[in-house]
Amino acid sequence: MAYETPLTIAEVMQDISNNKYVLPSIQREYVWDTEQIETLFDSLMQDYPIGAFLFWEIEKSRLLDYDFYEFLRNYHEKNNTHNKKVDLKGSDGVTAVLDGQQRLTSIYIGLKGSYAYRLKYKQKKSENAYPVRYLYLNLIEDAQDENNKYDFRFLTDKEFSGMTEGFWYKVGDILTMTQPGETSQYVLDNIAFAGTYTKEQTMHANNTLQKLYNVVHTDKTLSYYKEKAAELDKVLNIFIRVNSGGTVLTYSDLLLSIASAQWENHDAREEITEFVDDVNSIGGGFRINKDFVLKTALVLTDFPNIAFKVDNFNKPNMMKIEANWENIKRAIKQSVHLVSSFGYTGETLSSNNALIPIAYYLLTIGMPDNFVESGATKENRAKIKKWLIMALLKKAFSGQPDNVIRPIRDIIRENGNNEFPITQIVDKFKGTNKSIQFAEDDIDEYLLKLKYGKSETLSTLMLLYPSLDFSNKFHEDHMYPKSKFRKSYLRKMGVPEDKLDTYIDSVNDISNLQLLAAQLNEEKLNADFDVWFNKEQVTDSDKIQYRTIHYLPEMEYTYPNFLLFMEKRKQLIRKKLIDILL
Repeated sequence: MAYETPLTIAEVMQDISNNKYVLPSIQREYVWDTEQIETLFDSLMQDYPIGAFLFWEIEKSRLLDYDFYEFLRNYHEKNNTHNKKVDLKGSDGVTAVLDGQQRLTSIYIGLKGSYAYRLKYKQKKSENAYPVRYLYLNLIEDAQDENNKYDFRFLTDKEFSGMTEGFWYKVGDILTMTQPGETSQYVLDNIAFAGTYTKEQTMHANNTLQKLYNVVHTDKTLSYYKEKAAELDKVLNIFIRVNSGGTVLTYSDLLLSIASAQWENHDAREEITEFVDDVNSIGGGFRINKDFVLKTALVLTDFPNIAFKVDNFNKPNMMKIEANWENIKRAIKQSVHLVSSFGYTGETLSSNNALIPIAYYLLTIGMPDNFVESGATKENRAKIKKWLIMALLKKAFSGQPDNVIRPIRDIIRENGNNEFPITQIVDKFKGTNKSIQFAEDDIDEYLLKLKYGKSETLSTLMLLYPSLDFSNKFHEDHMYPKSKFRKSYLRKMGVPEDKLDTYIDSVNDISNLQLLAAQLNEEKLNADFDVWFNKEQVTDSDKIQYRTIHYLPEMEYTYPNFLLFMEKRKQLIRKKLIDILL
């Protein structure tokens, strides 16, 4: 691999625009934020090294062997985060970027594109939440922060128009200049003759703009190595090694490069990327990724070996996965809809791998359209939900999940079209380190000591509220409001001084938590529990029903009674958990 003569930024930007530089499908997607781009440009202006690049020269005869993608020019957090496939028919050859994609894309966005990210507190679905920003440089003043010397900022058109301090130059305009003297003329026309800037500011602007010109047009800034090997295995090896020290490279990106060349009727990368986006929008949102989809494809296509490695994504296997792709998508999507109906989201589902046996089961029984809603499948859904909660609480998929997934798949396959085989699965792992059986010690020392905010806490509460319809939104609610557990307020409510710390330490315990409909919880706010309870549950029958549903002891829910309430409710919850789990 040879070290080549460095290039200027301007010539590389032009070649990227003309698709002479492209991205192989093994590259991950763009992940930098605007602050990182600004810092990169500051480093360039200060002549700091930004690292060498690694390019892969691909001859015309090999262009159709792989899929390649354009550089992202106008990044939009909602509408444009994926690179588009590039058509290289008629091309005489291209240069693919193996190392340096994030840096080159950042320079490309700064000079030729834009960046749109969501404003804080704005709704994700609102187009107005993502104003387009362009990179600007303050020519007359240095940056005020201690990290960067030059004041680069991404500004919206509105922000740019409203700037009352500094003189802001759109960085991309430097590409229109072709001669060094044009920078001085620009400063004369726009700053020196304006009459509003000092001599020092004018000199600063002249030096800054000239420096920007040199960095982009004159300096050989971009150092690189070039690899000319045609063998994919060698290129993948190089790619893994050079990327091992940066942002973690997902193995799926490498596998997708192979899949894209092997699938005949679909574009694997586009199909899987779009599918991931689609599934993650279900319910309250999920967090599955390409790795999960590829792994699940191995399991659902019934390959004996489901290890996530290149050998298992050979040509015959990839052809089978493609032939089964529509069923794989449907099974995964239905499993996510089902788990969403249980009340889970990406934030609370602690292991995506737990979805795989559910997807395999749904595939096995033919993925009936109404499975998630039908009254006829209610008991079957309850079995799946109970298994899922137990598996998540016991962390059954931690460590080496294949050793759990394979035996469960065998059991489901042998079970055929019958209801979900929870008993057989539990029995299979009895006495192993993957057991999902519970003992009283598990309940006393684990479940009853859970606190607010843990995913395991929600799972435990789901066991306690089996009849809730999670198509509606529910919150984990503090019965005694957390916001009131301040020493000053507790004293006012009659709590003894020596009990204050105990109260505050206990407010997040599971014994003080209930699942409450979102609207009711928002109306409840921080009302004292005894006041709220008596206001909402007016009749004796209302009170009895509420106590029964929420495992409440019959007593006065005053602040002096809080610790007694917690102990009595803990025993009621304990009894229910023993009934369910033992």
